Amino acid sequence: MTRLLAAMLLTAFALPLAAQDTMPPAPYAYRQLDDPAAEAEAQDLMETLRCLKCQSQSIADSDAPMAGDMRHQVRIRIASGESPNEVRQWLTERYGDYVSYEPQISATTWPLFAIPILLVLVVGAILYRRFGKLP
Repeated sequence: MTRLLAAMLLTAFALPLAAQDTMPPAPYAYRQLDDPAAEAEAQDLMETLRCLKCQSQSIADSDAPMAGDMRHQVRIRIASGESPNEVRQWLTERYGDYVSYEPQISATTWPLFAIPILLVLVVGAILYRRFGKLP
């Protein structure tokens, strides 16, 4: 009975994972836009967006299904007339600041910009006090 219950639980958890990989890719995941200027804008934007699954690759370089869906969204939105900044803003609202390799200063990211400056000032003050009084 315990083995049957364990097998049912394993199957229940494994089926959703298997279903994600069997879905076909989004239409514009691997197909470029017909307009070369729009495709260039989309490609430039995709180079600056992080794949949330790989985390070390841009969505332009990643083969993860999620990166394909994000490429599709970027291309569709660029083709519909949105600017790259509007698309970046939409993706940031949807996935958070981590999605962008070019983070904006906001209420949640300002310490990332302020702490290095403060550390340099503190080190400079310590060095000045230590070595600034030499004859």
